[in-house]
Amino acid sequence: MRAVRYDRYGGPEVLAVVDGLPTPPVGPADVRVEVAATAVGGGETAIRAGHLRRLLRRRLPAGTGVDFVGTVAEAGPDVTRANVGDAVWGLMPHGTFGSVAESVVVPQERVAAAPRSVSPGEAAALPASGTTALHALTRRTRLSAGQRLLVRGAAGGVGVVAVQLGASLGAHVTALAGADHLAWLRGTGAAEAFDHRTTELGELGRFDVVLDLVGTRLPEVRSHLVRGGTLLPLALDPRRPLRSALRTAAGMLDRRTRIALFSNDPSPQELEELTALVDGGTVRPVVAAVLAMDDVVEAHRMAERGGVRGKIILTP
Repeated sequence: MRAVRYDRYGGPEVLAVVDGLPTPPVGPADVRVEVAATAVGGGETAIRAGHLRRLLRRRLPAGTGVDFVGTVAEAGPDVTRANVGDAVWGLMPHGTFGSVAESVVVPQERVAAAPRSVSPGEAAALPASGTTALHALTRRTRLSAGQRLLVRGAAGGVGVVAVQLGASLGAHVTALAGADHLAWLRGTGAAEAFDHRTTELGELGRFDVVLDLVGTRLPEVRSHLVRGGTLLPLALDPRRPLRSALRTAAGMLDRRTRIALFSNDPSPQELEELTALVDGGTVRPVVAAVLAMDDVVEAHRMAERGGVRGKIILTP
């Protein structure tokens, strides 16, 4: 099996495609999926660079990638959620990586029927990002019609789903992103969109829910919530991740507004719900580029440069 691995922390150049790796054994309730497409996750560049090594204890060499779309090639005897030959999508088990590979073996709860209305290359942009936005806006907070939602970092993988989902729920969605993305974000459902470089948060009023995908200036961001509002901080400051995590946790003591922390670990039902949202036209995948797995170094360089709209897709 071919898969991407890295044996030391560093820049994108530490990534390499390794051939001849053993395929993991398939347990009684596992499925093996031949991967058609996967994606570069928003936080994976920081993990690969070692910025989060104090928070995430990882053994090296390690793989990369969480999302996958493909075909079930093998199923354990206790599997009931999928059959050999089924088109599925899903995520690696919580806290693990390794989907940038020719095949993956995961518990059956990590897969669901893939949407039929989009190609595998498009669908790969959504399993992790889509379930994150879905869980944030419908489970951690129950966004409702008429509420004001601010999406900070709205052009990224999670942000583009949150804008679409928030609009579908009837919220007034304000998007903060780079200037090149503003007109497009208005077309995807944002009631208003502003350049994050030139806009002061105080100019935008107060919000019922803030979905933060940047990780910086969180106390200031939180101060623009209405009383009882919810901050969903889904990113850490990449320059000071440990300090950022500690400050966010400490902020939970302030009960005037709410901080809803979570690490995305979607249920099978959430994956199925996301499939229905895609096939129903509520959520559409956004793909910045499609590259071969052998171009993983360039894919991570693109992600680190920033300004990516949606997700970068990799195909084995």
